[in-house]
Amino acid sequence: MKSEGVRLTAEEMGLINIVENLTGARCRDCLIDPETGRVTFIVEEGDLRLALGKRGSKVRLLRKLLKREVDFLEYAPSPEKFIVKSLAPAKVKEVRITERPNGDKLAVVTVEPRDKGIAIGKNGRVIERARKLARKYFQISHIIVV
Repeated sequence: MKSEGVRLTAEEMGLINIVENLTGARCRDCLIDPETGRVTFIVEEGDLRLALGKRGSKVRLLRKLLKREVDFLEYAPSPEKFIVKSLAPAKVKEVRITERPNGDKLAVVTVEPRDKGIAIGKNGRVIERARKLARKYFQISHIIVV
């Protein structure tokens, strides 16, 4: 059940196959960070618990098996909910999506002041992942955290 327009490489399809067989969760997509090798799997709504396993047991198993860091995100059909989920565990107060005159979509995300660092992540890793996924699924070109 892959979404329209999402193209996967052979490596991504292989990783998704491993995750689906091991966890029973339905994977929608997979994002590999080219710098760190970290893999983020986007699972269908409602499948996050299956993917994580009891107390994160399946995540630990996948990390050992794949020999890389692994994250899971749950898909949401609305861009606002998806952005909130992609920035967790940061506490998001509001997500406003606006369209610029040139047609670009922009998401302005308001977070609790103490969670701004969590939303951005080390070296901007979290916000960059959220940007890539928001662009891929909802054609949102920029995310600004305030």
